[in-house]
Amino acid sequence: MRLKFHVLGLLALLLCVAAFPATATADAENGLTLRDVARVQTVTSSRISPDGRRIAYTVAVPRKLFEEPDGASWVELHVIGPDGTARGFITGQVNVGAIAWTPDSRHVTFLARRGDDTDNALYRIPVDGGEATRWFGHDTAIRGYALAPDGRTLAFIAEPAEDEDARKRREQGFSQRIVEEDWKPRQLHLVDLGAETQDVRTMALEGSVQQVQWSPDGERLAIKLAPRELIDDVIMQTRIAFVDPDAGVLTATVDTPGKLGDMAWAPDGGHLAFITAEDPNDPREGRLAVAARDATEWRELLPGLEGHVWQVAWRDARRVLYISHEGVWSRLGEVRRDGSNDRTLIATGGPVWDGISVSSDGRSAALTASTPEHPREVFRLASNFRGAERLTDHNPWLAERRLAPQEVVRYRARDGLEIEGLLIRPLDEQAGTRYPLILQVHGGPEAHYSNHWLTGYSMPGQVAAARGYAVFYPNYRASTGRGVEFSKLNHGRPAAEEFDDLVDGVDHLIDIGLVDRDRVGITGGSYGGYASAWGATYYSERFAAAVSFVGISDKISMMGTSDIPVELYQVHYLTWPWEDWALYREASPIYYADRSRTPTLILHGDADPRVHVSQSMILYRYLKLAGQAPVRLVLYPGEGHGNSRAASRWDYSLRLMRWMDHYLKGEGGDPPPWEVDYEQE
Repeated sequence: MRLKFHVLGLLALLLCVAAFPATATADAENGLTLRDVARVQTVTSSRISPDGRRIAYTVAVPRKLFEEPDGASWVELHVIGPDGTARGFITGQVNVGAIAWTPDSRHVTFLARRGDDTDNALYRIPVDGGEATRWFGHDTAIRGYALAPDGRTLAFIAEPAEDEDARKRREQGFSQRIVEEDWKPRQLHLVDLGAETQDVRTMALEGSVQQVQWSPDGERLAIKLAPRELIDDVIMQTRIAFVDPDAGVLTATVDTPGKLGDMAWAPDGGHLAFITAEDPNDPREGRLAVAARDATEWRELLPGLEGHVWQVAWRDARRVLYISHEGVWSRLGEVRRDGSNDRTLIATGGPVWDGISVSSDGRSAALTASTPEHPREVFRLASNFRGAERLTDHNPWLAERRLAPQEVVRYRARDGLEIEGLLIRPLDEQAGTRYPLILQVHGGPEAHYSNHWLTGYSMPGQVAAARGYAVFYPNYRASTGRGVEFSKLNHGRPAAEEFDDLVDGVDHLIDIGLVDRDRVGITGGSYGGYASAWGATYYSERFAAAVSFVGISDKISMMGTSDIPVELYQVHYLTWPWEDWALYREASPIYYADRSRTPTLILHGDADPRVHVSQSMILYRYLKLAGQAPVRLVLYPGEGHGNSRAASRWDYSLRLMRWMDHYLKGEGGDPPPWEVDYEQE
């Protein structure tokens, strides 16, 4: 690897730091720019009406840089009418969440904080015209809700209110936190919205309620119940339980292991379909299961599936619909509730489906999906469920951009295992030319890249391709989408073969003549940030630049500072630090700090509860003390495990691409100035 890279000329250097007009021109004449990425709108959820005539959906709309107050994206409510035309119902500077329908299909309900609200309240808006009105508010924020089939009984989740004595003490400065002891449960409440006085009845349940759904017959509630409102408990110990709403008691708890995902009632209320883990050590929920109402036992419907089911619905009382993510694709399937007659309705190879909602009669459905050419949009399933029509286009300006080719790549790891990934080629690729590469590593590792839209504020994708890069997204071993066995291949072996797979993927791209071995960068967030730190230290000779985001650097202190130590042990390490100090030490990038010759940019939110900011501070200090290569640390005040505010995202995007341009295409050497020209691009 070069320590200083050849000069491509004054023009190339200027292009790395130029103001917006010049850089836009440099992005291959109407290729995607960072400014474009900062305005991409994305559909976040969709719900079809019970009568199947309309689809309500939400759209995340980024705030306008330098024009609107900084913050997370606005979330708007839109509705698609019977004619297939979408129109905005609640738009602008709004935040709409948890959309649903009233049983009569006349209103869309949602949670929001509007007007004089101090916390999230329940609103409804008529679909035939009229303004949104506040339907119910509580003393504390409503965290989730479900409306009964009678259209008036509301089940909702909220934390208990702070008592007067506690409030006074807090105002006097006694605001201390007692770690993992002063948590408040999320309680389940019932209220009759049609009554003159809306008296709230609280269910006396032990634990913290995470989700609630009414059975279609109104006789039961299905809830997800965690022992405590602590993230480790919520992830690893949440269980499904059935509640008799009249008596206010649990009737049964479903005996599942490990993590839980989506759930849905059968139309007759007799069964519940849900997604569970195969065993307590399964890294990701993905097994499709069904339990009878008030039963503790359950049946897995697709045993041995080499994929992960992430969404579930019902077509009728006997047939379960599901979306299975398989490799880089997804598939819409249908199976009987006894596990028989599994069949594919929409095969892999098209849009990547990631959400489904079905009408009451099971004849109509809405889907959300994205493709390599466009972010997530809303689709409607044909009446025979064998095709889907796209109904929305929230980024029509993308048609004016030239996008680089995106393709599936398969290669053999050094031990013979086949690994799959996605490659975005340089926009104006010329045969026989080798290009710089950005290796984009996903987090988790219990996640994967699908063959859909792969560009965002922290993933350069099409922006980098327009600047003459190849960008590679590998689904290394331990990724999801290929079944339970594949997802467990790194258990007890962090940073071993899983990260060798990354380098083997780079070698494959070098071998086919696409990539310049001396101009390879690595980046990613969370576990991808861990991989980037590994690339900058253990594998330093292979990477000319690294950008690590909210990443892990010291496994020992990570276990002691994260909010998910049990999850880390149970589905990753399988041993505690004091049982094998060497495993933790030797899987830590800082253990190899003296090897680093890779210029490394480290970025982190200083309020991150998952990967504590100290992980990045330790990596920075060790690399700085080793003194073998440039290193820079950027902290984002108030940001958590990933940036949510528009300004933080913009800063990150600029720094990421400037670092890569400087060390993979520019003169290298000393890092670019720490200040950023925010008006560029």
